[in-house]
Amino acid sequence: MTKNGKITKKVFVDDVFAFFLFLRQIKIIIKYMRISKLFIISLVILTLCASCKKRTAQTDNTVYDTLLVVTTTGNFDSVVAQAGEGADFVMLTDVVPDAILEIRYFSTYNFVGRRIDGYLEPTALLTRRAADSLKAVSDDLMRQGYRLKIYDAYRPTTAVEHFVRWSRNPDDTLMKAYFYPMMRKSELFPKGYISSHSGHSRGSTVDLTLFDMRTEKEADMGSTFDWLGVESHPDYGGNPATGQWANDGRLTEEQFRNRMTLRTAMMRHGFKPVGTEWWHFTLRNEPYPTTYFSFPVRRMGE
Repeated sequence: MTKNGKITKKVFVDDVFAFFLFLRQIKIIIKYMRISKLFIISLVILTLCASCKKRTAQTDNTVYDTLLVVTTTGNFDSVVAQAGEGADFVMLTDVVPDAILEIRYFSTYNFVGRRIDGYLEPTALLTRRAADSLKAVSDDLMRQGYRLKIYDAYRPTTAVEHFVRWSRNPDDTLMKAYFYPMMRKSELFPKGYISSHSGHSRGSTVDLTLFDMRTEKEADMGSTFDWLGVESHPDYGGNPATGQWANDGRLTEEQFRNRMTLRTAMMRHGFKPVGTEWWHFTLRNEPYPTTYFSFPVRRMGE
């Protein structure tokens, strides 16, 4: 039993009393039955581990008893599954209430054309550190007349596995016309549009765009979210390092400026971009740089 994420005094005292009774019983068993002390010590450790797992691991807005995680051991092909308790994940909208959610992988409007495994509800989760940094981004952009629109945040490893299975089926091209009309499906892996692991699974990566409060529409970025092609590259139509629009007919000046507005704000508040997707950013000092979680996406604290 916990209250506000802390063990109550009564439960703590009861547990300590029960533990000492348990040790006293073990002492009697050793004395009269001559059981190996090593065996008894092992039994005590196993009992304590089982007791700890029954505790509800709670932080602010966190209700998961045990989170299944996969931790890298230097090479993603070699992984270790373990239980991680009390990871500091929060609901994004609890920290950034002005954010608009359009969780594409909960819907069927995505490059697969089906709801993706691991998305149980249309919500967004992030680590507390990433959410706090995103709040600073939101406040910055609100002063410029924009809100954040979120397409994806934490993504369980089960979702990534779904993408991999889909990519291996050459006949499943349901959404090709909408998301990769100029790309062969067999090219998606080699060109980096799909990978066997995702930074999203570490909990500090977010896919997002700008919502213009003046026009009450999404800002025009020149390509849609999850468009699998060069048109989504940040350097398409300009130089993101200098913010210089190329004026070469690929993007309008407004489209390139909108991309730079989002990119500049994200980088100013601790996020780093990638070279293939204008919408994708990861917190630089992410708290779990080598840990990939697989608990499902659903509301927390209810």
